[in-house]
Amino acid sequence: MDKLLKARDKSLPLFQKFLLEKKLIPESNVPSYAYWVSRYLDYARKHKLSVMEYQERAVSDYLNVLQSDRRTFKWQHRQADDALRLYFTNYLKEAGKHVTSVSRLADVTGLLKEGRRLIRFRHYSYSTERIYLQWIERFLDYVLHAEKKTKISDIVAGDFKNFLSYLALKRKVSPSTQNQALNAIRFFFRNVLDKETGDISKTVREKRGQKLPSVLLVDEVKALFAQMNAKNRLIAELLYGAGLRLMELARLRVKDIDFEANTIFVRSEKGGKDRTTILPATVKDRLKEHLNAVKVVHEDDLANGYGEVRLPEALSHKYPKAGKEWSWQYVFPSVRLSVDPRSSKVSRHHISDTAIQDMIKNAIRKAGIPKRASVHTLRHSFATHLLASGVNIREVQELLGHKNVETTMIYTRVIRNLSKAPQSPLDALY
Repeated sequence: MDKLLKARDKSLPLFQKFLLEKKLIPESNVPSYAYWVSRYLDYARKHKLSVMEYQERAVSDYLNVLQSDRRTFKWQHRQADDALRLYFTNYLKEAGKHVTSVSRLADVTGLLKEGRRLIRFRHYSYSTERIYLQWIERFLDYVLHAEKKTKISDIVAGDFKNFLSYLALKRKVSPSTQNQALNAIRFFFRNVLDKETGDISKTVREKRGQKLPSVLLVDEVKALFAQMNAKNRLIAELLYGAGLRLMELARLRVKDIDFEANTIFVRSEKGGKDRTTILPATVKDRLKEHLNAVKVVHEDDLANGYGEVRLPEALSHKYPKAGKEWSWQYVFPSVRLSVDPRSSKVSRHHISDTAIQDMIKNAIRKAGIPKRASVHTLRHSFATHLLASGVNIREVQELLGHKNVETTMIYTRVIRNLSKAPQSPLDALY
């Protein structure tokens, strides 16, 4: 034990100094946090991984190794995870040590910081912030190596067009990925560089043909639910029974559930709009029991000095104490506390999108469903089954939150495919 304590005291002294100055964690925990980061850096070097940037898969593998060690307790595993997030998302970036292959470009760090500031000023989600900054960094990397430019002032609209063509021709990215890159780099040009991107109509781009969504049959939905435990089944039933998108479910708050009106309020969904959808009657009692259990966890968090969730920016200023109120808590919170990468506060965030995706993926595999299905397949199935039962398409459009009814019309084609097909002429021969 003495050797362990000495090792912690000597680990990453600058990181320890940073934690003490910023007062992000209790002073007594500082040596332990530095120790876990030190162990991860040794692990990364051993496996020839970058030690200067957060790599989710590498961190996940390291934590799994840590968890498999019988000498490590669960609270230590959580502490190690928090320590790594603080190290990469706070310490390295503030210290200016987040070095990448584009660091030779002048003022890149300043550009990324300005991009982050402008993204947050527009109240974009954290996932959008992370994705945009990744694409901006990749674009700058491309400009450095492919275009051979070393000055920010030399970047022109032609580089943007060449990068999109490179993604389509060389990297063979999907149309959705290329569109994601387009939006991110366009934001960078217009808001950070204060330049126009020009006409990109002649840029080589992947074409997205209209494809019918994958839909589960009613019996397949039942088989899927049968492979889940109580909590996971409740999540899946709400995704299917209310037609929710993945992040709409993850971000549901207690106040968004109206048990009397059998309604779920979806706040600031895709496109920034609010809507209402169905609260399935069959889940009401189980959902109430689930919320009672969540409330106990919330009260424990409050007793331990936590229990505050992130609020929309305007509300957090207008009602600074609302984040600790029960009504604002997430319906499906994370199983553990974590450090908010934006505010650096320790809080209990909502369940991660990855956890929901993995849960659905595993259930589909166990149920033996031979279709390419995902979380969004449950939303497609919701719409298709409603239309098949005779619900008006305009009402389905409202429940889904589609801007145009043409978007909802695609499910009518799915219904035709699911209906009884005509007899093949081959069968008529026998």
